[in-house]
Amino acid sequence: MVLESLRNDAEVILDPFAKAFRRVNPNTLSWTAFLFAIAAGISIYFSYWVHPLLIATSILIILNGFFDALDGKVARLSGRASKSGDFVDHVLDRYADVLMIGLIAVSPWCNPYIGILAIIGVLLTSYMGTQAQAVGAGRLYSGLLGRADRIVILFFAPLVQWGLIFLGSETIGFDKLQFTIFELVMLWFAIVGNLTAVQRAYVIWKKIK
Repeated sequence: MVLESLRNDAEVILDPFAKAFRRVNPNTLSWTAFLFAIAAGISIYFSYWVHPLLIATSILIILNGFFDALDGKVARLSGRASKSGDFVDHVLDRYADVLMIGLIAVSPWCNPYIGILAIIGVLLTSYMGTQAQAVGAGRLYSGLLGRADRIVILFFAPLVQWGLIFLGSETIGFDKLQFTIFELVMLWFAIVGNLTAVQRAYVIWKKIK
């Protein structure tokens, strides 16, 4: 989506942070990002009963995104980029996705069936990106819903949900058709995530046939 197209701009913004962390092992940064993802998932789950945790959740999600973007930058800057590091980063990213989205899915904020479809969409999107590289078509980041987009959406979702609660309601919709903000986000991930997976599959097929 749009945010993936801003990858080069993000690299420039991350430069001073990468220089500050250049002595830190990139894998340590990957694990730090993962720990923030775990904390964010737990915070989302319990925020249904403790609403101030919605604010904490947004902070934890943006910290996850920050350290996830920083690990690769530090690895390249310090000359420690490696296949093993890239592998660790991608594995932890997938677990982070499942933990954050999965804990939304099983929380009272969301219909679990919507959550399951969202997880499928997100995982298939990521799978198609790495599968492109596996078949020699190069790493694929294009599509309607990349990881950067998901992080930004997940950052804003708790804040909007908190705002809705502040106004006196937990849901939004028409008549009996009501959704929490988290359910709307999961619906978006389910629909657009699967469309992105199909879009990437088509791009890969065109490159390799």
